[in-house]
Order: sequence, then structure tokens, then C-alpha cells
Amino acid sequence: MKHLYYVAVITLCFLPLCMGGNTSGDKTRRRTFKHVKKEIAAYSDIAQDIINLAVHGKAQNRSYDRLALFVDAIGNRISGSRNLEMAIRYMHKELQKDGLENVALEPVKVPHWVRGQESAMMLEPRNQSIAVLGLGSSVGTPAEGITAEVLLVTSFEELHSRAAEAKGKIVVYNQPYISYGESVKYRAFGAVEAAKVGAVASLIKSIAPFSIYSPHTGWQDYQSGVPKIPTACITLEDAEMMQRMAARGTKIMIQLKMGARTYPDADSFNTVAEIVGSKYPEQVVLVSGHLDSWDVGQGAMDDGGGAFISWEALSLLKDLGLRPKRTLRLVLWTGEEQGGVGARQYFERHKVNISNFDLVMESDIGTFLPLGIQFSGSDQARNIMKETMKLLQPINVTNLYDSAEGTDIEYWMQAGVPGASLLDDYSKYFWFHHSQGDTMSVQDPIMMNLCAAVWTVVSYVIADMEEMLPR
Repeated sequence: MKHLYYVAVITLCFLPLCMGGNTSGDKTRRRTFKHVKKEIAAYSDIAQDIINLAVHGKAQNRSYDRLALFVDAIGNRISGSRNLEMAIRYMHKELQKDGLENVALEPVKVPHWVRGQESAMMLEPRNQSIAVLGLGSSVGTPAEGITAEVLLVTSFEELHSRAAEAKGKIVVYNQPYISYGESVKYRAFGAVEAAKVGAVASLIKSIAPFSIYSPHTGWQDYQSGVPKIPTACITLEDAEMMQRMAARGTKIMIQLKMGARTYPDADSFNTVAEIVGSKYPEQVVLVSGHLDSWDVGQGAMDDGGGAFISWEALSLLKDLGLRPKRTLRLVLWTGEEQGGVGARQYFERHKVNISNFDLVMESDIGTFLPLGIQFSGSDQARNIMKETMKLLQPINVTNLYDSAEGTDIEYWMQAGVPGASLLDDYSKYFWFHHSQGDTMSVQDPIMMNLCAAVWTVVSYVIADMEEMLPR
């Protein structure tokens, strides 16, 4: 096959540097890093072929066009919804049509929360509609809603220091945006902390650095023994307006209505497809993104882009007639937005074969201009990944960063499997994240081409090397 033409024959030696993962022949035989570098460098022509096909050739814009057709036809895809079921069936059919192998649906159970009708109205000091998006797993209000005075705070510390003022009120958080990772605790735990001091509802400033009057939703968590109160996100603009009012001593009254309901867990599926390995088919390099989204916008950015460049990686290899030594497995996760529930069940089902998982990859922070790959693994594996990234010099994406991230691959990484995630210029990602703004208009076909090239080169080379990445 074509890839055998490109790969140089590497002579194994008996020097003591442990590169790990050798399943062919005597496991005591190890290669020097010099030999590994030579092996990786031999992929330069094939890496260029992948780049040419993805960025300049007949596959140009394919992942973008596929994604546009998908989200325009189906829309957003929240866990437990009819839309998500349609999306999974659609992808199952399309992956089969694409000629991929072992296309399958692996059953899982996922949360089923429905937003229902919701509204918020400021009644004092004047009438104004407040844009809200209920947070996932929130309880609803009574049919007549909840009408109460606002207590505005900027932190959990301020809330606790003013606990005596909170009873019977709607707590509004106007926390500063530091970073998503730091500030998201207010969305996750704002309702719990407000309920602890006797509040009847909570409204959280959206976890975003920028807004054009659009709230951002997301999952939130109740705690056992703490009353469940309705909770929603509001826009940056409204939170800051109420902050100014409160600073002047103005009394603020809000009527909140939320029809949210939680139903029993629903049946769903992780969607799987493969290119089966030519030499070590039992060993796996996994590429992935999640197919579910929130129930606003189109879910094009989070995580349609990541899912579709992962599909594209297999399509590009198929187009080039490339079959790596290990199996390249695509997994489109379900239930990621509720904490990776589909991925957790996948891990429990497949962890018996954990020694055969070479690398797990997830793209879930947009498909903007790629900057490189984030990686978690041993120092020896990191050195191999650094050499692999050099193959992407033609598109100037050679950086390897620390700490791979991804809700759906975290289970594997915690168990010691090397992990990789796509790092791009996500400076505007949280402008659109979990909001009505997450539409196809956010996506750029040129950037998706580049992301697909990075994803394909890295996954193919690691899957085709003679030895697995050392743990």
C-alpha cells in the first residue's frame, strides 16, 4: 500500500533506552530515540500528501460543508432530545456511506432535561424583560412564577457575608470573568450556595467575556440536603445594569418563570467508526468530538467542528488509501454537556482493553486557527509527539503544549493512557459558547481544513508507528 513506500525500514537495537509499547517480538528490545526520530521523519512525504488533500485538494472545505448540511438539517442536539436521536441516526448512515469500517452505535443512558417556557421580568424600579436561559438540571418555578427582591453579589464570599439579607430573595451574581475555568464555578454551584442562605432562586451572569445581549446556558449541580431552587443565566448587560442599580441603593424586583422539568434518563448512543489496523488491529488510536449540544443555537462550534474534523481524519486516510498499523477509531460522544456521561459508560465498557489504547484524542474547544496540540503523557511519549508535530511545518502548526483536556477523554488519561487535544486560537470561543450565537456563522472552512490536517497527520503517524507510545 502507498504508506509502505514512505516509511523507512527501522533497525531495532538492544540499547537500554525504554521506548515502551513494543508488542512485536522480544519486549526487551528497545530503540534509541535517534531511531524513533528517523522513523517519524520518514513520514514527511505522507504528511505533505495529507495536508495537500485537506487544505488544497479535492477534500478542501469538505468538513465544513458536511457540518453545514448537518446542523442546518437537524439543529441543536440536547441530551435526551428527538434532535439528538435524529443526529445520531444521520451520522450512523453517513459514516456507512463513507465506506468506513465497523460503524456501530453503542448504547448508553443520558440525562433528559427539558427547558420549557421561561421568562424573567424586572418589575421595579421599572418594567423590563430580562433575557434568561435556564441552567441544565434546574427545577422549574410554580406556574405563577417567583416574584422576589434581588440581592446582588459579586462573589460567594460576599454572599456568605450578607447571608442575613438573602432569605426569600433572588440572588443575582455579577461575578468578574477571570477565565472560563475559574468563573464557571458560579454557574455550577451558584444555586446551591444561594439556597444555603435561604434564597428562592438564583440568576448568574453568563460565563463569558463578551456579550451582545445573549445569555449562555450550561449544566449546574445540586447538592444532597440543600433545597433545589430555580436557576438561570442572564446577560452580562443585565447583570451589570443591576449592579449599578444596587450600588445606588435602588430596590430591584424580578418575576421569574421557568417550566423546566427533568425526566427519567433516556436511551442514546455513542457513534463509532474505524479504519482497522493492518498489523496491530487490536491496538487503538482514538479520535473524537461530541455530537450532543445545548438546546440553543446550532451546536456548530460546540462541538460540531470537533466531531466533523474527527470524521474527516478517517475520510482523508481512506481517500489516500492509507491503513495504519493500528486501528484508528472515531467516537462521536453523547451526553458530554452533562458531564461526559456517554464517555464514562464507554470507558467502563472498554477499559478491560486499556493496555491496547495507544492515544486518545478529543477536539472540543473550537476549530479556529490551529496553534498546536496539547498533550498529557510520559516524557518519552512527549518527545515522540514533539517529533510528530514537526511534520506539520508546511502549515506552521508545530507546537506541543502541556495538559491535554477534554471531558470525554479524561477517564482514559486519569487511567494512564496518553491524551491529546487540539489547541486553536479560541480567543472568541466563549463569546458564542452555550448560546444562541453558536451557529454555522462562527465556523470558517479554511480553519477547519487546517484543523483537519493537524488532526489527521498526528493520529495517522502515531497509529502507524511500529511501537505504541510509552506510558
